[in-house]
Amino acid sequence: MTNIAISQTREWVSSVIVKYNFCPFARKEVENNCIHYIVSSAMSMDDAVMDMLEQCVELDREPERETTLIMFDNGFSDFEDFLDLVDLANALLVAQGFEGKYQLANFHPDYVFADSDETDAANYTNRAPFPTLHLIREASMSEALDSYNEPESIPEHNINLARRKGIDFWQQLLEGCKKPSA
Repeated sequence: MTNIAISQTREWVSSVIVKYNFCPFARKEVENNCIHYIVSSAMSMDDAVMDMLEQCVELDREPERETTLIMFDNGFSDFEDFLDLVDLANALLVAQGFEGKYQLANFHPDYVFADSDETDAANYTNRAPFPTLHLIREASMSEALDSYNEPESIPEHNINLARRKGIDFWQQLLEGCKKPSA
């Protein structure tokens, strides 16, 4: 399942995140092969956050690695449980001294923004084939944002694009990432 999760997530990064420019900084990292993909088999919060902290240490050891996507191929399929994991992971980034060094983004197959309807196509800006924690170097993100014209417009652009294309479009695209040939 590990290779499948990595393959499907790579396909999602390429055919959703990069192609539709949800993250205008992702293309460079994909082209430079600076994204590390790791699959965690963790089923418990403790094991999952330990895997995340291990990846922070790996990012410290490997400065050429720009970012890490940690996919959970067996655990955290329940979105509410995943949000609890995100909260704990963020707290541990602070407690372990990684605050200001790494930030955490998150994606989930059933992602729903707070105060949003489940059927809002905008949720697809954060939907991925697997529950995923994304570790990002804060210094690199700050540098990228500083060089981007109106970075505050990125979320609004993504929401507008997602809604314009519609939920059926994004559902099919996400399902396409899960096909064996992907």
